[in-house]
Amino acid sequence: MTTEPADNDVLPVYERHGRVWAGLRSAQAVEHDWIDRFCALIPAGATILDIGCGSGVPIARMLVERGYDVTGVDGSATMLALFRANLPGVAAQRMDMRQLALGQRFAGLLAWDSFFHLSPEDQRGMFARFRAHAAPGAPLMFTSGGAEGSAIGDLAGDPLYHGSLGPAEYRERLNAAGFDLVDHVVNDPASDRTVWLARQRD
Repeated sequence: MTTEPADNDVLPVYERHGRVWAGLRSAQAVEHDWIDRFCALIPAGATILDIGCGSGVPIARMLVERGYDVTGVDGSATMLALFRANLPGVAAQRMDMRQLALGQRFAGLLAWDSFFHLSPEDQRGMFARFRAHAAPGAPLMFTSGGAEGSAIGDLAGDPLYHGSLGPAEYRERLNAAGFDLVDHVVNDPASDRTVWLARQRD
């Protein structure tokens, strides 16, 4: 197993550079096809939990425009301020996803470009939290790396951590948490991401 760097917490990086990230993040959703597939599994107007919601643009905004009842959670105050400015009136609260405990089940769970900022060990602990927040039949969609380990990116000159489990372990942990795999694409050409789409068993 890869040894994790001592500082793998991305929240301080987003606190400092969240506005830079928002400026770099295209308002045009390269994830559009995946969002279509995700939404096709959710009843109209139902609740969606956006875990690591960031600025809310473009993904949460797309969901709101489609009529869904979105709740955003993010560990960065900077990102939440942007989210609330971009989506006034949409529920959002500051919470590290590793302590996610809302006491509510949602019709859909999304952790796009956020879950992969956790270390492999922290990711392992998230599957019980996903299960606790998923209504029967709820889809769960997240992005990951292609193999177990870590990689360091860059945001405004600060190192930005990314972690991943291996594909076989993701499948095992989804199944153990009660999610059936719907699709998994490595390096999806449209979004340039490795995507997992699963669904909570009824």
